[in-house]
Amino acid sequence: MVIIRFENHESELQALDSLVGKFPFKTWGTSDLMVPAEALPHLAVEGVRFKVEGPATYEHNIPAIRDPAAVTV
Repeated sequence: MVIIRFENHESELQALDSLVGKFPFKTWGTSDLMVPAEALPHLAVEGVRFKVEGPATYEHNIPAIRDPAAVTV
């Protein structure tokens, strides 16, 4: 998995629209997107402009940790 970043919100929306149903991805509010390396050529062919930030770290792959003070059910 790699982290990519977009120049603008429109490019991010175009990428998300292109990826849905074809590749798994994870997005954050910072315009960062985690995608498999195989998705990069697909995005390029679709004309989406993006910048590769680098490989995803362990912290990118783990789910957010719950608040330790969360109420038990």
